Amino acid sequence: MDNLNKSIRISGRLLRIARLDAELYHFLSNPEPMIDRLRNSTDHIDIFTFMQGLPETEPKFMYPMEWDNLAVLPVSTYENWWNKQIRSITKNRAKQAEKKGVVIREVQFDEKLAGGIWEIYNECPIRQGRRFRHYGKDQETVYREASTYLDDSTFIGAYLGEELIGFIKMVADEDRVQAGLMNILSKMQHKDKAPTNALLAQAVRSCANQGIAYLVYNNYSYGSKQHDGLSEFKERNGFKRVDVPRYYVPLTHFGGFALRMGFHHRLADRFPESIAGRLRELRKSWYMRGVHSSKEAS
Repeated sequence: MDNLNKSIRISGRLLRIARLDAELYHFLSNPEPMIDRLRNSTDHIDIFTFMQGLPETEPKFMYPMEWDNLAVLPVSTYENWWNKQIRSITKNRAKQAEKKGVVIREVQFDEKLAGGIWEIYNECPIRQGRRFRHYGKDQETVYREASTYLDDSTFIGAYLGEELIGFIKMVADEDRVQAGLMNILSKMQHKDKAPTNALLAQAVRSCANQGIAYLVYNNYSYGSKQHDGLSEFKERNGFKRVDVPRYYVPLTHFGGFALRMGFHHRLADRFPESIAGRLRELRKSWYMRGVHSSKEAS
């Protein structure tokens, strides 16, 4: 696909930063046309940022750069992952779903699948200690958002009978070198069946079958938050931290000034982990208090 056909999204009000809408899944082999397009845009963009795709991890472009990170699983064969890249406890979790009657399979995207995804999204307003951004969306919105990048997507469903209890949306880059987990989610009420582990095992199998060399599970760490339950889950399933270049291209004088001053980073990412961890706990308590109050009022 031509670089100029790639969609972008813009964040920020005072400092406007643009990035590829699918930046963890699509990449720029030649960023210059995109940079020229944004520099001449009427959207008034101050900074354009983009990541470098795998497998190259050494900087290849002459733009201002900082190191970002990804959680990466090298994929050769499913058997290699199963026998050499994970431990027995992870294998047992992956087998648990089958033992409890859960069926894992690749599925085509349609209205029925979108309806199942909608039910999963609306199971609980809080996930991982924070407000779940998909909770409360209507079915039309869920269908529209889930149907993006269909030509590059693989959907995997976890079924208990006819009920969808978990799913993965995996999006491959245009060269079919890496695939990113855009969505991986299961119903909390079926946590005892470990559907997420089984879904991930099928994602590895699907990558191996398609000749995709790297499975990417978003970032390995975020800001000052270096290790938590999610990163442990990634580790147990064979994912490793890989540092990759992230480029920041100032498009205005203000963008250049903001970049030099470090204003392109979120304020939350500047806190030391001792403070950031405490703030996350307070946020979790606040959200959970709201959930309990809603249940008592109903």
